[in-house]
Amino acid sequence: MRLSASARKLLLPLVPAYRLALGLRTRRLGTPAEPVRRLRFPVVSIGNLSTGGAGKTPLTIALANALTERGLQVDVLSRGYGRRHLPPVRVAPKGTAEEFGDEPLLIARVAGVPVYVAAQRFDAGLLAEGDAIALAVVDEEPRPVVHLLDDGFQHRQLHREVDILLLNRQDWQDSLLPAGDLREPQSAIRRAGILAIPAGDPELETELRAWGWEGPVWRIRRTIEVPSVNGPVAAFCGIARPQQFFAGLETSGLELVLRKAFPDHYTYTAADLARLQKAARAAGAVALVTTEKDQVRLGPLIANNASQIPIQSARLRTELEQENEIMAWLVDRLLASPAHLLL
Repeated sequence: MRLSASARKLLLPLVPAYRLALGLRTRRLGTPAEPVRRLRFPVVSIGNLSTGGAGKTPLTIALANALTERGLQVDVLSRGYGRRHLPPVRVAPKGTAEEFGDEPLLIARVAGVPVYVAAQRFDAGLLAEGDAIALAVVDEEPRPVVHLLDDGFQHRQLHREVDILLLNRQDWQDSLLPAGDLREPQSAIRRAGILAIPAGDPELETELRAWGWEGPVWRIRRTIEVPSVNGPVAAFCGIARPQQFFAGLETSGLELVLRKAFPDHYTYTAADLARLQKAARAAGAVALVTTEKDQVRLGPLIANNASQIPIQSARLRTELEQENEIMAWLVDRLLASPAHLLL
């Protein structure tokens, strides 16, 4: 549950302590206590400054598709939110969120590329590279390999060739934890190689340029593909910024008679689903609508819902403006990388 703005202001005295902890961690990076390790193949990191809701997963999927279409062999490295002290593993698309984490499982299902999870993304990368080398043995035409590092901006223990930072106005104007939602201050933007900003906010680029940003800026459009429903719906989700999801459904033409927000990465139970069904019926909804990520977390509960109000998902998608030019630049950058792309 997110605190109100007035409650967050009461936490401002704690921000210096958080900033000090960030500084101490930065000093440890690159030392024997916290080395920065390098994989054989190049890494493209996708991340953001805030605690969630920036659209990292849809952008990771979009990049995986675009790079695959251009002849690269793509895999994704992720932490696997919620996994505890488990060995590195390749995500099985038919698995569960409890095994692999909701976002890695969604990426594996939608993008169709290998996804690897581990607490240390370097370990996930080693497993990925072992599979890539094994595949090259039987492949007549090995392709250049690239790792996409999901939610990687703060995971600085792994070297990356390209660092993409998603940034929106809310993060640009926000405060550090615990008074705001930022994991790092705005000054960390300078560490990025590319900024990806909403296409609908051109003034943000102007402000960033005035602030001193000189690097590339990608403009991205986030769209929502809603299911076809003949009647009012009850919407629910467990994501960082649920109001964006609800607003997107309404903008796309759905009539919402009920909204229910759960905590981010929420683990649903049969009792939760029963309560949602009861509330939806009482509100006159003909369907329950949630995000793809939430549907992944619902898992087997969906199969047990056959005789109830149907549960459908809306897909969040990211599109890159001038995709061909952006991808040409990115592929050229990767091919010129000191990392050894070719097997």
